[in-house]
Amino acid sequence: MKKIALDVGDKTIGVALSDDLMYTAQGLMTIERVGIRKDTGKVMDLIREYNCDTVVVGLPKNLNGTDSIQTEKVYDFKSMLENKMKSSGMSDISIVYQDERFTTLIAEKVLIEADVSRKKRKDVIDKQAAVLILQGYLDRQRNIKKQEEQEEQEE
Repeated sequence: MKKIALDVGDKTIGVALSDDLMYTAQGLMTIERVGIRKDTGKVMDLIREYNCDTVVVGLPKNLNGTDSIQTEKVYDFKSMLENKMKSSGMSDISIVYQDERFTTLIAEKVLIEADVSRKKRKDVIDKQAAVLILQGYLDRQRNIKKQEEQEEQEE
């Protein structure tokens, strides 16, 4: 099953999707924010459409690891999404956080290096940040699995 990642902002939500083997993340779309209820409903539609078993939500912490105003908004978004999923029979789908510090900055650098115009960067930066969030999650999961396999072999 696939993983879906969200870069939740005030105006948009960047969305990325894993490949079937869960090695790479690809940008899917940018959702224009309308309201938390409709936004979470759109995310649920995507989860169903792409048969996802995990939602990876970027968590925007301050550089020192403390919560920011945006962090609180992301907590609220996750809570609303969880509640709607439970009431819709989707409680078996995991929602996890992934540290997203620097993802927007890195995404912008990648887009600049790819010679993407300023206007186009504005349109795709949140989607690219979601790709980085998901790729970080996928890499971390692979590393955990690899470490567990090594520990089993040592026993």
